[in-house]
Amino acid sequence: MSDAVTSSATDDPRPLRAPTRTPEFEARLRQRYKAEKRFKYAGLGAIIFSVVVLLFLLATMTINGIGGFQRAELEVPIDFTQAGLAANPAAMEGNGAQLALEQQGLPDVVEYFAQEALGAEGADKLGSQAWREVADAIADDPGILNRSETFWLPTTDDFAQALEGDGSPELQALATQLSDAGQLDKNFDSGFLARADATDPQEVGIWGALKGSILTMIVTLLLAFPIGVLAALYLEEFAPKNRWTDVIEVSINNLAAVPSIIFGLLGLAVFLTIFPNYRSAPLIGGLTLALMTMPVIVIAGRNAIKAVPPSIRDGALAIGASPMQVVFHHVLPLALPGILTGTIIGMARALGETAPLLLIGMRAFIATPPEGFTSPATVLPVQIFLWSDEIDRGFVERTSAAIIVLLLFLLAMNAIAIYLRNRFEKSW
Repeated sequence: MSDAVTSSATDDPRPLRAPTRTPEFEARLRQRYKAEKRFKYAGLGAIIFSVVVLLFLLATMTINGIGGFQRAELEVPIDFTQAGLAANPAAMEGNGAQLALEQQGLPDVVEYFAQEALGAEGADKLGSQAWREVADAIADDPGILNRSETFWLPTTDDFAQALEGDGSPELQALATQLSDAGQLDKNFDSGFLARADATDPQEVGIWGALKGSILTMIVTLLLAFPIGVLAALYLEEFAPKNRWTDVIEVSINNLAAVPSIIFGLLGLAVFLTIFPNYRSAPLIGGLTLALMTMPVIVIAGRNAIKAVPPSIRDGALAIGASPMQVVFHHVLPLALPGILTGTIIGMARALGETAPLLLIGMRAFIATPPEGFTSPATVLPVQIFLWSDEIDRGFVERTSAAIIVLLLFLLAMNAIAIYLRNRFEKSW
């Protein structure tokens, strides 16, 4: 029987014809090849354009922000053996050091030695709060009071601008004179990463806003992630398919596209009504941003859960696992990388939000870093917004520096999330 089939297949009297390649066919084939090349070049051009724009943005922020990490400082040598100051160990603890040294006349001591080193005009350009940095140095090392020490202390804002070539000719001449003498220079301002907001650009810092952002993101993550994941699991694995679940799904999709300022209005109307004493606190900011982030996590979580092969569920059920064990021991671990991807997107959006936090009062002037989740605070995007609205030119560089800190914070947060995603990622 097989020989007959083989014979009939090989003895087919119909001759095999080569495919016909007419000129029209060749022309259409060339057009398709050209279209494919154009599409490849268009995609490559889009990638190159995106990279160029990103590099231009990073280069612009870096060039403008380098100056924000520096400040104009005057050199002031102080001989503490002649100052008559005493360091009481009990008073040097906590925030009492500045008060104790101020009562002993430390501001006058700094002013005296500044006049000795810089002259009356130069000493007059010393920042009004410069003595506080001397007080902090004494609190860190009380042994300074037994020797001479040289400090680089911040200048006034107008004198810092004179060093950059702005201001009156007399001020510029004085700045040039002290700069040539080595007594005036722009140095790296390590305190920019340790101080909070201030009215003088020479005294401002980013730590207060950065700590506020960290506390707010912690509240947001602790609320949005577990609730969003559990909602996604219920809707995808347990919820019955009926009209009500359809309404819930549509509502979640719509919430993901709602403008962020609407969530700010919700936080203003609900959370501040329940907690009126926590205005501008990271707790309220985190609650507001959690509402905004939750729909994104739910949508990403449902898509990740759908991507888990049904054979995983069937195999687990076949060996006797309960539906709850199937979900939490098999489906959720396999879907976790996709869920973390959605969490990255949601948290990155929340980190850069300004409008909802402005409505709940996180634009207040905060001169000290927040102590906890219920302390008054601001966040990095709001701090950048407030500084960019200042007329003083000194805040321009500080704004660019704050943007660099925000980008680095975002990159660090995403790097941690990507590491966790890769750590839990599995293939099948």
